[in-house]
Amino acid sequence: MAYQKTHENGRFVLRNDRVTLREHTPGDAAVVADGKPGDLDWIDGVPGDASIGAAGMTARAAAAGYHRSPWGTYAILRAEDGVALGSIGFHGAPAPGEGEVEVGYDLSHSARGAGWATGALRLLMEWTVERPEVHTVIATTEPWNIPSQRVLLRADFTRTADRGDLHVYQHTARP
Repeated sequence: MAYQKTHENGRFVLRNDRVTLREHTPGDAAVVADGKPGDLDWIDGVPGDASIGAAGMTARAAAAGYHRSPWGTYAILRAEDGVALGSIGFHGAPAPGEGEVEVGYDLSHSARGAGWATGALRLLMEWTVERPEVHTVIATTEPWNIPSQRVLLRADFTRTADRGDLHVYQHTARP
């Protein structure tokens, strides 16, 4: 499924027929980090705890001068109506010369089990693997988080060596 990328109202946006990923600006991230919906209609009324935490990472990075668009967090929107289902994004920009980024994602409770996380991750990976500064994308999960591990496997990640108590999955960019 082909994707489109645009800039809308100062935000980087990725979309396909099913999912839209709308970048949180630092201002958006600060609002979501406070547990508020901002200008989004969230499926469960407000962002979930992990979405709040991820937005907080982006807001803190921006406040410290480290945030680099588009390497932050995104709202996962249902393409048909724009309802926010959760969040996805990067734990930071790739370090110069290293080529590795880490991704994470979360869905609101009402959005789980319908393939939204897999679709969002696949969309993000389509764009990410085209970036010349990225050669590897990783994601970590708790050992008990079988649904997340299934999402990663469906998005063409493979399991690699654990890091401490976390399972690590890797997606290698195209040469």
